Amino acid sequence: MNAAMSRAPIVLIVPTRDEEGSIGAALASVPRHRVDRIIVADGNSTDSTVVKARASGAEVIEAGRGYGRACWLGALAADEAAILVYMDGDGSDRAELIERLIDPILSGEADFVIGSRTRGERAGGSMGWHQVIAGRLAGAMIRCLYGTRYSDMCAFRAIRRSDLLRLGMSEMTYGWNLEMQMRVAKAALRVLEIPVPYGARVSGESKVSGHFTTSVRVSMQLASTFLRVALS
Repeated sequence: MNAAMSRAPIVLIVPTRDEEGSIGAALASVPRHRVDRIIVADGNSTDSTVVKARASGAEVIEAGRGYGRACWLGALAADEAAILVYMDGDGSDRAELIERLIDPILSGEADFVIGSRTRGERAGGSMGWHQVIAGRLAGAMIRCLYGTRYSDMCAFRAIRRSDLLRLGMSEMTYGWNLEMQMRVAKAALRVLEIPVPYGARVSGESKVSGHFTTSVRVSMQLASTFLRVALS
C-alpha cells in the first residue's frame, strides 16, 4: 500500500431523516481507527436523530430534504477527505466492514468500491423483491451502455473525493446512487463490487419502500435519472 495513501483521511457520510432508533448503534459500529471523521447529513429530522448522532461523536450538518442533496453536501463538507464512504443510518449496513470498501482504493486496486446486497447474505425482509429487480435491471442496462457490471444500487460505497467531484453529479433525490454508478462507469473508473451482508432496518419504516406511493415516486426518479444521464 502506498505510504501516502495509507495516511489518507477517510470521512464517513451518513444521510439521515428520523433515524433516532438506529443512528446510535449504526455509528457505534464504525471502526474509528480507520475513519477520521463522521458527517451525518440530516434531512430535517423531527425526532432526536441529531442529538443522538452528536452524542455518538458525529458532526451534524443540516442538508434539507433530498437524499442526493444530503450525500452531496456531505461530500462538500468533507473538504479534507481523500476517500469518502457512504452508508445509511438505519442500521442495515454493516459499518464494521468499512475496511473492505476503503482498502482496495488505498492499495490502488480500485477507484470505486460498492457493496452488493444481492450477492451477500440478506436478513429476511431487509429488501423487497422490487428493490432486487430494480438493482439487477439497472445493472444490466449500465452494462449495455458502458460495459461495467453492477448487481445492486447499495448505499454502502466508497470513492475518492477528487473522483466524485469530477463526475458532475447533479441528482438530489433517491436517484443519486444510480447516477453515481452510471457516471463512474461512463468515466471508466475501476469498479469493484463486493458481496456484503445486509440486515433489516433497526427501527422505523423505509423511506423508499415503506409506502406504495413513495415506491412509485422513487421508481420514477430512478427512471428519470437513468434517461438523463444516458442521454447526456
